[in-house]
Amino acid sequence: MKVLITGTSGGIGKAIAEKFLACGHIVIGIDKEVGTVSHSRYTHLTADVTGELPDVDGVDILINNAGVQNSGRDIEVNLKGAMRVTEKYAFRDGIKSVLFVASASARTGAEFAEYAASKGGLVAYMKNTALALAKYGATVNSVSPGGVCTRSNDRVMSDPEKWGRIMEQTLLPKWATPEEIAEFCYFFTVVNKSMTAQDILIDNGEAAKSVFVW
Repeated sequence: MKVLITGTSGGIGKAIAEKFLACGHIVIGIDKEVGTVSHSRYTHLTADVTGELPDVDGVDILINNAGVQNSGRDIEVNLKGAMRVTEKYAFRDGIKSVLFVASASARTGAEFAEYAASKGGLVAYMKNTALALAKYGATVNSVSPGGVCTRSNDRVMSDPEKWGRIMEQTLLPKWATPEEIAEFCYFFTVVNKSMTAQDILIDNGEAAKSVFVW
């Protein structure tokens, strides 16, 4: 199948691209940065999701992963950018699945205000898209990762004091890897045929953490 993924220059997006390539799919990556995925079935298109988007025909699976945090443009990129990408490539007969990479902050409101708002809006837009694309038989869902071990999180991962405090907030004292998130993305877009309009929380139990006082 032909898979279009945004934000493939590193982190989760790169891991998703590599997972689909390993499983034999054709992958097109869109990112404003230079591509770092190297494969005969991979095509990198340099573009900003908020700007002019390249023409790509026959997309079977669309994964909206591109995002920024605390940039002053979080809503413009994370929400409006994903909307533009989806409406260009997915609103057509033949689309099989759309997936949005949201965030645990879409549920908790934790993190930077504009970032949380952008991801919360993304989950709402996912549900709206699921309604619109149901006539094509397409599944539309989102994954909401909590902490993920990516370069963008080096600031806290490399600080023992901050990292210790973060680990105290999870039931499973760890963060997910980009490769783990990629596995979820593959399952929900390729294996899954019946679940749609759902947001899946992948946070090592952070949202379930509670302290009982008696």
